[in-house]
Amino acid sequence: MPLQYLTEPVVVRRLNYWMKVLTNLADDELLRLMASNNEQAFTVLYQRRQGAVYRFALQMSGSPSVAEETTQEVFLTLLHEGSGYDPARGPLASYLYGVARRLVWRRMAQDRTHVQIGEEEEDGRMPEQLIARSEVESDLVRDQAVRSLRRAILALPVAYREAVVLCDLHELSYAEAARALGCAVGTVRSRLHRARALLSERLASKRSSSSGCLV
Repeated sequence: MPLQYLTEPVVVRRLNYWMKVLTNLADDELLRLMASNNEQAFTVLYQRRQGAVYRFALQMSGSPSVAEETTQEVFLTLLHEGSGYDPARGPLASYLYGVARRLVWRRMAQDRTHVQIGEEEEDGRMPEQLIARSEVESDLVRDQAVRSLRRAILALPVAYREAVVLCDLHELSYAEAARALGCAVGTVRSRLHRARALLSERLASKRSSSSGCLV
């Protein structure tokens, strides 16, 4: 085709069409295209999975900065070491959570000053990414419940916290969570059972304490 026909609108339409095609592809297919240096495939995969990876890192660490850095490193790892992912062992999401998990704990071991859920910022507010502030008075009770739940989750022992975040917050199956954590399905099931019991106890205790203050 003569160059004069390759106008900017035509190029943009073709790019948009190609991006729509890529959006409909499965993760494994996008990875194969990435291996062929297809930048658009990586962009689509990043847009698809970035949010979940960020939320996982945030829920595990309580730190927006840790979550941001972890997310960047996870996708850099995928870009440079994507060949380490084996589709036969589980979905890509489990692989990404597993990479994020290792990076979160490495970063937290290096930096013990990260902000935790339940700690307030200097202006007395919680990080926006964790607690959505309500402008409607009727939402205050719900917001407080969210605060209490996420504080309780962050206070859980690490192994239990991981199980709750992956299975309850990110809705992974036991098998998918086991793949991310590198343990047996039965281990995930038992940790989740114990974690839910601890959360129930702590939230019940919190409600009792709050009620007592009103007497």
